This record gives sequence, C-alpha cells and structure tokens, in this order.
Amino acid sequence: MNNLLFDGSADADVTIALAHGAGAPMDTPFMQAFAKGLAGHGFRVVRFEFPYMAERRENGKKRPPNGAGILLDTWTSVIDELGADNLVIGGKSMGGRIASMVADDAGVKGLVCLGYPFHPPGKPEKLRVDHLLHLKTPALFLQGERDSLGNREDVSGYNLSSAIKLHWLGDGDHGFKPRKKSGRTEQQNLDEAISRLADFVTAL
Repeated sequence: MNNLLFDGSADADVTIALAHGAGAPMDTPFMQAFAKGLAGHGFRVVRFEFPYMAERRENGKKRPPNGAGILLDTWTSVIDELGADNLVIGGKSMGGRIASMVADDAGVKGLVCLGYPFHPPGKPEKLRVDHLLHLKTPALFLQGERDSLGNREDVSGYNLSSAIKLHWLGDGDHGFKPRKKSGRTEQQNLDEAISRLADFVTAL
C-alpha cells in the first residue's frame, strides 16, 4: 500500500495522480497549488511519494532518488491501487517523466507533465525524449519558457509524439516562476497552468 494524500471529492468522475520532483516532497507550495486548484475544478487529486522521499520524511536525511526500476514500480503500484479507468497521471519534473514511461502500458486516460525534464541541467545534449516519440496516451506538457531543463527554443526542435500538447507559460522557469521584468507573476502562471490542465482533462 502506498501512502496517498487525497484532495477533492471521492465521487469525482476523474482522478488525477501527481508525483513530486526529484528534490522536493509531495506537499511543497507548488504541489499544493495544483492539488487544491484541480480539486476546485471538480477532480479528485492524489499525491504520493517515492520510497526515498518517504524515508526522508521519516528520518530527515536527504537521499538521492531511487533507481529507475523502483520509481517505475512505485508508479505502477499507485495506478494499480487507484485503477487505470478515469485516471490521469503525471507530476512535477521527474515525477511526470516517470509517469510518461508507464502511461501507455498502464492504459490510463491521460498524462500531465509539469515542467518535463527534457535534459539534465546544463546538459542539453543528453535528451530524455526517445520514448516520447512513440507516446500514445493523450498528454499535456506545461513548460516554462525559460525552463533550464527544456526551454521553448530548444524543445521546438525536438521530435515528439503527436499525442503531446505543449503549453508554454510566459517567462517561467522550471517551477513556472517568471522574472519581475516580464510583467507576469508566479501566481498568474500557476493559475494559467491549472486552468489549462483542467480544460485538458475535461476534454479527454
């Protein structure tokens, strides 16, 4: 059994499961904003933590992410627990990336990635996109225009599946935060992202 955190009505037609990024837990302000915001749109939202992050919560010791096998197995077990019918999966950065690797086999309704890590920081040549060329699950990638793990200029040249819709958040970084000089605010970008995500899921 996974330690699941729920927001929204248990009677909602669609459940959205969100995983955290590599360095931060499931209850950061960013994750809270999406959970509460999407619940406000009538969805049930589920959050969980990968084993390494759950251990950190227990003992306070920072540790690197688990190996890919454990991350993939954890996502699969969460999907099994919730049921793939009427389930949309995704998450922040690494959490969304791992979700994108299990989505097709799991048969979920949709995929949402909040700041997809197209490459490691400072290593744009090390792309993490091979499996995205063949993705069949309807997907929405919400990405900051200045994301250091995949900005608008770079990503426009990638070969991605036609199942993927990209939506760019004005002047946003990896956490969707814009610079003051842009005239936009972090809250504007978060509100826009939540609204787009809600529209995407509703249309599935």
